[in-house]
Amino acid sequence: MNNADLLRSLGVDPSTLDAAPPWPWRSAGAERLDGRHACVRCGKPARVAGVVDTPGHGRRWLDRCIPCLIATTPGDGSSAPLKDTLAVLREAAWEAGVDLTAVVVGEA
Repeated sequence: MNNADLLRSLGVDPSTLDAAPPWPWRSAGAERLDGRHACVRCGKPARVAGVVDTPGHGRRWLDRCIPCLIATTPGDGSSAPLKDTLAVLREAAWEAGVDLTAVVVGEA
């Protein structure tokens, strides 16, 4: 899905989005997650800040909450087995020094 398709699926006019900086935006994106920016889809506080680049509007912030991010992120039709996904999460948590508890419902 390209940026125009993503914005169309969200029902968002890119001209209504805040302009994003032209430089690497990761640190600026983290600063946006202060609770002052609403999810473009549902209006709840955004927890993810991304940048879309659209013709005629340039780089714009695309702020979403986690449920809306998941609902609007296209899959490629394939997925890793749950055990592989959990192994990656455990390793990342260990490297970050974070305790991880995974609760899996409905899996055998």
